[in-house]
Amino acid sequence: MVGASAAMRQVIALVRRFEQTDEPVLITGESGTGKELLARAIHDGSRRASGPFVAVNCAAIPPGLVASELFGYEKGAFTGAASRNLGQIEHANGGTLFLDEIGDMPIDLQGHLLRFLQEGQIRRVGGRDTIGLDVRIVSATNVRLGQAITEGRFREDLFYRLNVLTLPVPPLRERPEDIEPLALHFVQIAGRDFNRQIEGFSDQAMAALRGHRWPGNVRELMSVVRRAVVVGDGPVVQAADLMGLEVFPVPVSAPALPRPGSPEERTTLLATLERTGENITSTADALNVSRVTLYRMLRRHGIVLKRGLAQTPIVRRPQHVHG
Repeated sequence: MVGASAAMRQVIALVRRFEQTDEPVLITGESGTGKELLARAIHDGSRRASGPFVAVNCAAIPPGLVASELFGYEKGAFTGAASRNLGQIEHANGGTLFLDEIGDMPIDLQGHLLRFLQEGQIRRVGGRDTIGLDVRIVSATNVRLGQAITEGRFREDLFYRLNVLTLPVPPLRERPEDIEPLALHFVQIAGRDFNRQIEGFSDQAMAALRGHRWPGNVRELMSVVRRAVVVGDGPVVQAADLMGLEVFPVPVSAPALPRPGSPEERTTLLATLERTGENITSTADALNVSRVTLYRMLRRHGIVLKRGLAQTPIVRRPQHVHG
C-alpha cells in the first residue's frame, strides 16, 4: 500500500485493524481506487494469509450464472452440468472471498448470501446437503447501496450484515499528495516488466501528472505510467510521453469566503475568476464550493462571464518540443 496523504494513512490504519478480526468488511469508493488491493492486504495481514484469496466481480457474471458460480452445482443440476463443480465460496474455504461490485448481485440471490453469512453454510445448486465453510467475506461497491436499498435492488438486512466494518477509499483527486509516490512506484514496476532502466519523471511530467483530475483514479495512473514507459526513449519519463493526458490548471487556494452577499464576497469572486481564466471548475475548487453553489453566488452578484455561464473546463495538453 502506497500513500503519503493523511487520508491514505487513515485507510492503512483501518486495514491494520481489520486484519485482526474475521468480521465482514465493506470497501466503498469509486472505480479504480484500488479496492481489490486493499481487500488482498486485509487478507495477507490476517490469520487467513496462508489460505486462498478468491476475487469475484459480481458485475461480470451473467445473472443466470451467479448462483452456480458462487455456490457451485451438482451433477445434473441443469442442462450441461455433466459433473459436480465447486463454487467460489467453497474455493475460498479457509481464506477470504472478495465480492467486488456487490451492488450488482441479483436480488434473488442476496438472500442465499445472507444465509451463508449468518450460518456459515451453503447448498450447491441441485444439491440437498448443506456444507459448512469457514470463509471471510470482504465486499466492495462503487455505488450508493443506500439508494439501491430504497429502489428495492439491494436487501437492507444484507447491507447491515456486510457493513460490519466499513473502509471508505477517497478518490485520487482528493489526495494529490499520493500522485508522486504512486507514480514512482508504478514506474519502477513498469521498468522491471519492460526491461527498462527508468530513473523517474521530469519536472514537467510530474507537474502534468499532478494537474490531471484522474477520473479513473489509481488504475488510470498506473495505465498512464506504463504507457509512458513503453513509448518513451530515455531513462526519464518526459511530459511528451504522457500521451493523451488532459491537464487542468491547479486550483489556487482561497481564504474563507466573506459573508454571503457582501461586497467582499463579490471582490473575492471576481479576483478568483480572473486568476482561473473564468474556468468554473477551477474557480469552484479554489473557493472550496460546489459548482451549483458557485453559479448561485454569480447570480446573487449579477456576475456574467465573458463566455457565458455554461462553459466547459479549460483543457491543456503537454506541449511537444520540436527541434
